[in-house]
Formats: sequence, structure tokens, C-alpha cells
Amino acid sequence: MLVARLRRLFRGSCVLALLCWSVVALFSGDGAAASQTPSPLEVAAASDLRFVFEELRILFEQQTQARIRLTFGSSGQLKTQIEQGAPFDVFFSANDNFVHNLVAQGLVLPDTVRLYAMGRIVLWVRSASPLAIDNGLSLLRDDRIRFIAIANPAHAPYGLAAVQALRTTGLYERVQPKFVLGENISQTLQFVQTGNADVGIVALSLAVAPVVRTTGRYWLIPAYIHQPIRQGAGVVAGSKQQARARAFLTFVNGPTGRPVMQRYGFTLPGEAPAQ
Repeated sequence: MLVARLRRLFRGSCVLALLCWSVVALFSGDGAAASQTPSPLEVAAASDLRFVFEELRILFEQQTQARIRLTFGSSGQLKTQIEQGAPFDVFFSANDNFVHNLVAQGLVLPDTVRLYAMGRIVLWVRSASPLAIDNGLSLLRDDRIRFIAIANPAHAPYGLAAVQALRTTGLYERVQPKFVLGENISQTLQFVQTGNADVGIVALSLAVAPVVRTTGRYWLIPAYIHQPIRQGAGVVAGSKQQARARAFLTFVNGPTGRPVMQRYGFTLPGEAPAQ
């Protein structure tokens, strides 16, 4: 009788153990699979890159099967976030000085720093606007203009270039009271798109984007009336995906990425713009 009871207990224990093992194996398997799935590459990018990087992200993911998560903002604000420990893997700034400053702090790997673009600014109005955009910056003297949108020059390189252009042409003091400041160049464009500003100085890369081109008109501001918009990038020193971050840097200036960058108005020194 004792032997029979022990046999029944043994069989029950085996069933319970097998059940427990199966549950553990199931969840362990899921955990292993999850741990093998790489985290997205965290890319901090200046807002002038919004449309071109969405296109490049798709191309890069198709070629590499990697995933990218894009965070857009003004270059100065993104720099501050990196200084505060934001978990970005790579930083694309609209001002290469921000990247060099992070290198000096030990927050960006010096051997990864590169110039990836030269930016341009444009005067932009909505398609329905009665303002004659072909008049260029002299248009800003028009009394019908109530508000002029520019990016905040304190932390947005495109806003700083706008201020420099207006000072060069002697217009700054006259139009400064009409300024509406965007936190970044994308928000600046939105101010004009929504009618909260009559005209804006925005990035060429935004003005030529397919979703924007049909909604407005632009005039290209001469590059010689403001400091060059040198856009630099580098891998964040604390990145746990440095190899992939370096690969994306190379991709942007490589044979696939470069033509796309040109199509959005970006060039490098000595490089002819796309027609």
C-alpha cells in the first residue's frame, strides 16, 4: 500500500515538474527571443532633417534590417539633452560647433565627427498668400505683414542664419518686432502653414519636401549674406550600438544617402546641388 502511494506521488510530482518546466521554457524562450531583437538605433536629428531622414530611415532599414527611431528638435536643445544623459546613439546637428563642443566634453567620439551637409534658408509663404515672394527679403517691408516666423536663434542654427541675413540686408531692426519664434525650424514652418505668421524664413530642405512644396512658394536666400550652415554629426560616446551608429553615418554620405540629401537641397563643399 505504501509503495502504491509513493508511485502515485511520484507520478504527480513528475507531471507538476513537467508543467512547471514547460511554463518556464515558454517564457524563457520569449525572453531569449526578445533579448536577441536589437533595440532601435536612437538618432537625434535637427528638425530641418525631418522629411529627408524619414526617407533615409526606410532605405537604411531595408538594406540592413536594422530599426531606427528618429527624434527631431532644435540642435541646441538636442545637444542639451545629450549633456543630460539622453540615450541617443548618434547626433545630427544643424551646426557642427555643437558636435565639436560635445567632443570636448567627452560625449561624442572624435573619430566619428564629420560634416554631412551644408544647409540653405528660404523665404516661404503659403500658396494663397498675396505676397510677392519673388521680391525676396525686401518683401518684408510690406505693411501687410503682421508676423514673421523664424526659429529661435538662441538654439536653432537656421534661426541664427535668418538673423544674420536680415542684419546684412539692414532689415533686422525694422522687422524684429514682428518676429514669431519657433522652437525649431519645423515649428517655424508650421506657424506660416497655419496662418499664425504671414511669412517665414525656413530651411530649404523643408520647402522642397513633397508634402510642403504643393502648399507654398519660396525664394532662396543668397548664401553669402549669412554664415555657412555647416551641419555636423557624430556618434554619442555612451552608445551601446556604436557599430550601427557608424554605419548610419556612413550611409547618409554614401552612394544611397547622398543623392537623397541632394534632392532635399543639401550639399557638401564643392558638390553641385541637384537640378
